[in-house]
Amino acid sequence: MRKLEMEEMNRLTVEEFREAEKFPFVIVLDNIRSLNNVGSFFRTADAFRAQKIFLCGYTQEPPHREITKSALGAELSVDWEKCASAVETVRKLKTDGYQVWCAEQAEGSTYLQNFEPVNGKPCAFVFGNEVEGVNQEVIAESNGCIEIPQFGTKHSFNVSVSAGIVIWEFVRKNLT
Repeated sequence: MRKLEMEEMNRLTVEEFREAEKFPFVIVLDNIRSLNNVGSFFRTADAFRAQKIFLCGYTQEPPHREITKSALGAELSVDWEKCASAVETVRKLKTDGYQVWCAEQAEGSTYLQNFEPVNGKPCAFVFGNEVEGVNQEVIAESNGCIEIPQFGTKHSFNVSVSAGIVIWEFVRKNLT
């Protein structure tokens, strides 16, 4: 076994990525304060071919040095839109036929391993502020909450780590 060289990875160019078929999901960021986290979301969205990222509330948008530092160019490949309100964004996505799921620890949440996307319906995954989580008004407008089981003392992942876990599980289920 040997490590692959960069030229062996068959990476898409930005233009090829923009034209490539995407998995049926978008990401909604609800007041993410860390620009490094925003950049990490862009990298995750690129890796899993997200349709789009919605940057809501005070979530900053590219170009910004701190976003670029962790996005490593993914902010150029992934479609994104700046939105004033996560609540309004969620309402619009639901009108457009998306199932909206918040990544949050909540009463009646669905554990990630039990989450089954509705066949044929695209999903929107909402990730909230690093301290406060997803706004309750956004949760009230969503189809439900997905919770990642945790077994330590913190019961808390970095929000961009949560995105990688949730989105991989969704993509994995769409690969079959």
